[in-house]
Amino acid sequence: MTEAFDDDPYEGALSLSQRAMSARGTPYLDGLNTEQRAAVEALDGPVLMLAGAGTGKTRALTCRIAHLLNTGRARPNEILAVTFTNKAAREMKERVGALLGTGGEGMPWLGTFHSVCVKLLRRHAELVGLKSNFSILDTDDQIRLLKQLILAADIDEKRWPARQLAGLIDGWKNRALTPEKVKGRETAAFNNRGSELYDSYQARLKTLNAVDFGDLLLHMVTIFQTHPDVLEQYQRWFKYILVDEYQDTNVAQYLWLRLLAQGHRNICCVGDDDQSIYGWRGAEVGNILRFEKDFPGATVIRLEQNYRSSEHILATASGLISQNTGRLGKELWTQAQGGDKVRLIGHWDGEEEARWIGEEAEAIQRGTRGNDPVSLNDQAILVRASHQMRAFEDRFLSIGLPYRVIGGPRFYERLEIRDAMAYFRLAISPADDLAFERVINTPKRGLGDKAQSRIQIAARENGLSLLDGARLLLQEGALSGKAAGQLRLFVENIIRWHDEILSASAASATTAAGDDDELIEPDAAGVAPANDLSHVRLAEAILEESGYSEMWLNDKTPEAPGRLENLKELVKALEQFENLQGFLEHVSLIMDNDKQENDDKISIMTLHGAKGLEFPVVFLPGWEDGLFPSQRSMDESGQKGLEEERRLAYVGITRAEQLCTISFAGNRRVYGQWQSQMPSRFIDELPARHVDVLTPPGLYGGGLGGGFGSDHAASPAMADRAARADVYNSPGWRRLQQSAARGGTTYSSPKPRGKPVVIDAEEAAAFTIGDRVFHKKFGYGEVMGSEGGKLVVEFDKAGEKHLLASFVVPADSADDVPF
Repeated sequence: MTEAFDDDPYEGALSLSQRAMSARGTPYLDGLNTEQRAAVEALDGPVLMLAGAGTGKTRALTCRIAHLLNTGRARPNEILAVTFTNKAAREMKERVGALLGTGGEGMPWLGTFHSVCVKLLRRHAELVGLKSNFSILDTDDQIRLLKQLILAADIDEKRWPARQLAGLIDGWKNRALTPEKVKGRETAAFNNRGSELYDSYQARLKTLNAVDFGDLLLHMVTIFQTHPDVLEQYQRWFKYILVDEYQDTNVAQYLWLRLLAQGHRNICCVGDDDQSIYGWRGAEVGNILRFEKDFPGATVIRLEQNYRSSEHILATASGLISQNTGRLGKELWTQAQGGDKVRLIGHWDGEEEARWIGEEAEAIQRGTRGNDPVSLNDQAILVRASHQMRAFEDRFLSIGLPYRVIGGPRFYERLEIRDAMAYFRLAISPADDLAFERVINTPKRGLGDKAQSRIQIAARENGLSLLDGARLLLQEGALSGKAAGQLRLFVENIIRWHDEILSASAASATTAAGDDDELIEPDAAGVAPANDLSHVRLAEAILEESGYSEMWLNDKTPEAPGRLENLKELVKALEQFENLQGFLEHVSLIMDNDKQENDDKISIMTLHGAKGLEFPVVFLPGWEDGLFPSQRSMDESGQKGLEEERRLAYVGITRAEQLCTISFAGNRRVYGQWQSQMPSRFIDELPARHVDVLTPPGLYGGGLGGGFGSDHAASPAMADRAARADVYNSPGWRRLQQSAARGGTTYSSPKPRGKPVVIDAEEAAAFTIGDRVFHKKFGYGEVMGSEGGKLVVEFDKAGEKHLLASFVVPADSADDVPF
């Protein structure tokens, strides 16, 4: 039975203390600026507090709650205050308690959307077919249940995985769609069975008296829409509603709030449309953009005075975000004039970018760049994608620069990286039992606990490794069925990989004995590259043949694409080493050396993870088209995706208090191939008078590959940018041509310059891009690029190599050179 509204246990709480507090004045208003105070005191009707980054919105929000309580406008139980994270809710409660001296207690409806909805749903569970003691499923339980339903529906779970269905259902719930409301093309989702399975899933949850997290809001929206008497009770009860981070609300949260606010209409939403960066998880920036339409007569108060960043940082961020069309508009400003301009620097490649940032971070820490020393704790590197972290982690570990990864494990501690390295360890040493145990059933091979226990017993009783124990069981026929076949393939693969490593080692030893007079220069990291990259190809083969890459390819969770990118980055890291053994030893040593405690560490995190944080010094690497803005976001969401990417760039810049550095690389290895990169289109949108360009002479011919410096003049055509940046074979140029083929403007391919990009390299200057050259070991090839005294040559048979210009001769003079 629904709990009676008038029997609320919180009613009347602290009413006497409220009277006592109202007599002591309003000291919490002291120090508020004009706009903050206006937002605190505008208590009647709908209010939108449009709060820019670093403008003190949390202070204004908590002062507003204190003002409501202190003036007697509402009792604690009559205020509904919701936010997105438990951390934000705790901070809000603590701040209100500190302002009023109550310790933050006595406010039952201050919390996250989910925590508030749990309380409400337990009061009214029977209205949606549940009991009040319902359980809340975690993700693992949800996946397990969906797997059962998929199996019962006779659907191939390998082709249509449960995680994909879970994501689909979560998306529907975020949009407040019950099974019967899923219409149109969406009914064809998940092999035309998505809505059917959704209905079965909801029915099964009711049978189990359970809900998932999406149900907490969905059920309350359903109750409010179908039981007007219940809705009217809460509309009358909640006299004031406050919402933090309103720009991050999804459709279900929006409907829930709008239904409740139709009573007293005293709703105050705090947010920043320019910081809406969670569209990929259901957030609708349109919710905040149409606030005035949803609540006619609303008061909009803009908090624009920034207390965090310097003048140049704010101007740069404002200039960039002004390019978005879908925004309410505001201009951040600060009383703190001057400070360093935003710095912009281009690098030859990603490794050079990591080296420069490491050296710069140390110089800033020591105060040797003309600044006061800034600790590593006060510095941060914010990347667009987690796979970018690998270059920085490798560099920092090699030079002993302490760092921490925020929002996830460090690169070599990630699950997919540890799994991959376990496969590599097994290929090198089949007797590595720990590695065997880690991957024997990853991906799933039907080898459950019972089968693995039998392998353990056979190995222990016969004094064998686990691999040999498995071979013994197979020889004796102790295992049968599909599991036996999968285990046999697994064992055979390990043995074959091991044999290939032994063969490669023998061939390498023979080659080394005959080529003592030849010198292949070390790469920029100081590691001599292998003459033959067969170990890289073997690593790729191991991940493919084991089914491990395919496992993540078929995984439809949001994390899966990032895990695949990390695996590609791992394979890329192998190129710096002579063999797999050397790579694994390198990782073991640097990880062991990094175990020492050091509290002063530079932070590395994604831009999404940095929201709400601030640092005196911020580095923003990887500003290249396709990486940032993300090509995937633009492909999936078009202009909407591009504008969200620009908001993410705005968030990144506004994390910096004193010094912000944006960087990009002219070349990056993408899917194992070197590709020229175009600077991010966002760079052309930065206001030039607030930016210092540090790019070394020679990179991109001394320019930035675009119209940077025009200060919001019309950006040059992408074709011109491509031509300036020598990216006629880059992903960006190919996308441009594809766009032209679909009916866009047609461009002719830009002509390569007569000279390659060269920085102080007399030997390399003799060669131009496209020249045919000869090397005594690798044969004939074509010059693709150059740096310093090194050339990038694509050899006809040996593939791409990086070597000293003095090691090659023009192809037409090869016959005249005595070898």
